[in-house]
Amino acid sequence: MNEKMDRRKKYTRMVLKESLIELLRKKPMSLITVKEICELADINRSTFYSHYTDVFDLLHSIEDEIVADMIAYLNKYNVTKEEESLYITEKLLEYVALNQEVCKTLISENGDIQFQKRVMKVAQQFLVENWVEVSALDEELYEYLSTFVISGCIHVIKEWLERGMDKSPKEMAKMINTFANKGLASLRSS
Repeated sequence: MNEKMDRRKKYTRMVLKESLIELLRKKPMSLITVKEICELADINRSTFYSHYTDVFDLLHSIEDEIVADMIAYLNKYNVTKEEESLYITEKLLEYVALNQEVCKTLISENGDIQFQKRVMKVAQQFLVENWVEVSALDEELYEYLSTFVISGCIHVIKEWLERGMDKSPKEMAKMINTFANKGLASLRSS
């Protein structure tokens, strides 16, 4: 009986999340109501409130899952080694590809700008911790550098999603790592 309840809870949360993402594709978060989510999910409002306090709580739940997955990926690898950096970038892009609708929606204009800031902060903290360990440069310089690199990565991923993922995660990982490691010089030598 307990397993059946867990499955029902999981199903309810899944359809609520999917409904919010579908609505976010069409309009900004500020215009989405619990009533709309429940109608789309075919769930009673009381059921919604037994899982989430409001629409933003539901959104943060989706974002928390993605950030937790990202942290788990990042903690598996050593990005100071270029081959592992390429591998982790590819794996993160595979994750984005598998969750393309959610990721594309969350980083779109209708998504939550705070989510992008959270993703940037997690990635920046990870890179600063790893880069500073192997370099004589100071932490402040690396904070600026990581902001530059991560902002570029996020916008390249946005563009990739907008183009319907016209390149494989492996091709995109190579491109992103080349840009991050060699910048404009990589274009001159091609």
